[in-house]
Amino acid sequence: MPITQENATWFAETFGKMVDNVGQALLGKEDVIRLALTTMLAEGHLLLEDAPGTGKTALARAIAATVQGTHSRIQFTPDLLPSDITGVTVYDQKTGSWDFHPGPVFSSIVLADEINRASPKTQSALLEVMEESHVTVDGVRHDAGRPFMVIATQNPVEQAGTYRLPEAQLDRFLMKTSVGYPDRSALTQVLAGSARPDRSQEISAVISSSAVASMSDLASENHVEPAVLDYIGALIEATREDSSTRLGVSTRGAIAMTRAIRVWAASQGRAYVLPDDVKALAEVVWAHRLVMDPDAEFAGATATQVITAAVEKVPAPTARM
Repeated sequence: MPITQENATWFAETFGKMVDNVGQALLGKEDVIRLALTTMLAEGHLLLEDAPGTGKTALARAIAATVQGTHSRIQFTPDLLPSDITGVTVYDQKTGSWDFHPGPVFSSIVLADEINRASPKTQSALLEVMEESHVTVDGVRHDAGRPFMVIATQNPVEQAGTYRLPEAQLDRFLMKTSVGYPDRSALTQVLAGSARPDRSQEISAVISSSAVASMSDLASENHVEPAVLDYIGALIEATREDSSTRLGVSTRGAIAMTRAIRVWAASQGRAYVLPDDVKALAEVVWAHRLVMDPDAEFAGATATQVITAAVEKVPAPTARM
């Protein structure tokens, strides 16, 4: 059943505390933090395309500390093997049994650093766990637990020795955004505390992992009017009909948007979703899912322009039904 206004108010207050707590490690980046936490509570995954040194690792560590979870970092390289991510089964001579040794993917927050530097085979090792929240090794299923979020990064500057992420894997990231450099005020604060560069180590938990799972369950019940669902469908059709695209937003992208806006609305203390929630998240949830027409892309067309045009073209519902 839909959540109550009282539940929505509690959700927003708790969400605000989480944002403020993570903000101690990532100064001046409240918008990015809100998107990251929305992704986690929607039980999705985040792709960050950013230059080195912008605080991506600090973000992952701070979120893990905030939710009393575990954190792991996987540095993707060309020689990384799938088993280096998921884990392996090892024979124990003393007991005569095969024991599973879990890989770094079994953490609350997994930072997949420079994911586009690994081979496609290794990249695909993340597909099952990102979609199903479990790993199958030697026919045995191992659950990743809750909360579970992959924060993957890729460097947009250095392309030598990289493998482009396939569309199937891009589609499994609920959002794609960037952290960006801090403004001058935030940079001054960072420099003032340069003696302790990793602020995430000083962060304490403000919520338990089990409570995070409860928040995800609560947000999944947030009310979405049929008119808003129809609005999402109309926007997706607009991206598919755009002459600049070869493939528009997928059905998985539509589901991802519905999950995200439920959390986004609850984080603002609302027990219902508005069309403005869809507009606010349209670019970060959908732009990376588009496959652009090569000729249009060569002429300067971008996925962001397609999303913007769709939002301007499709009329939003004006009243709750």
